[in-house]
Amino acid sequence: MKAQQLRDEIALRQASLADAARERAQGELDDAGYQAIVDRETVALAKAQATLAALMPAAPKARRRRKNSRLVIGVTCLALAAVGLVWINLSLRQAGTSQTGGVQVGGAQKVSQLLIEGQGDLANNNALAALAAYDQVLAIEPHNEAALTEAGWLDFSAGSADHSPTVVARAVSELRQAVHYGPSDPAPHLYYGIVASLIPGNTAVAKHQFEFFLKLKPSKAQLAVATPYLARLGIPA
Repeated sequence: MKAQQLRDEIALRQASLADAARERAQGELDDAGYQAIVDRETVALAKAQATLAALMPAAPKARRRRKNSRLVIGVTCLALAAVGLVWINLSLRQAGTSQTGGVQVGGAQKVSQLLIEGQGDLANNNALAALAAYDQVLAIEPHNEAALTEAGWLDFSAGSADHSPTVVARAVSELRQAVHYGPSDPAPHLYYGIVASLIPGNTAVAKHQFEFFLKLKPSKAQLAVATPYLARLGIPA
């Protein structure tokens, strides 16, 4: 399949996910229907991204190495993970609920709206706007694991691209908190594991997170994101 055909397929599937999120937010699509679309499109999208990445020529090596970073980032792996991020957090608790399941008064509606906005921004490839939305969520609910997971991944992506150890450290802290506040949710473990696997010297942490992730019976979409990392670490899916 030609690269342009793959790009067209990727654009169509991203649009399908964005439409599904919008229809769900407007009450035109129930949770079951939304989940079915997400599972189907995310798996297909990850495959298309991987195929396209394989067709692309390798980037030339930089002549000089930056001294401020020891990060070893796989561009293809980052792209595949970014595809699934916003769509795999459906198992996280409903926005506006506390750790004990009770509804928080006051900011719950605002939190829900901000999470929907963040999803829409990511679907439109506007990472800066999405991160701003998640930061607003955390200002209202500092322990919201969905926002911590997504903000952590976006910060990690930005910090890696800019070779900024400070931003990467913040991302790791956010993902660690996400795992702490959402121990039974697969998504925080998945993304903490991904980040650990991409930072030298953290293989043991990565394996622990992925093994825990697999015990939580993740969705097909989550497994599609995890598969290349599990293979690299020698962990059977």
